[in-house]
Amino acid sequence: MIALTRLNGQKFVLNAELIRTIEESPDTIITLVSGEHLVVLETSKEMIRRVIEYERHLRRLCPPA
Repeated sequence: MIALTRLNGQKFVLNAELIRTIEESPDTIITLVSGEHLVVLETSKEMIRRVIEYERHLRRLCPPA
């Protein structure tokens, strides 16, 4: 899950695994696998950093095989 902010300042968390695309035009628009669109204050660069951080966190939770 990554923390994000809607344009109105409302904070929410999003399951990063549901993201299909992220684009800036100039607002950052997230398209989910369901086709739903979300507009957020964070830049695409910041979102990518948060998704990578989230994925790294998940890998630390899994014990080595």
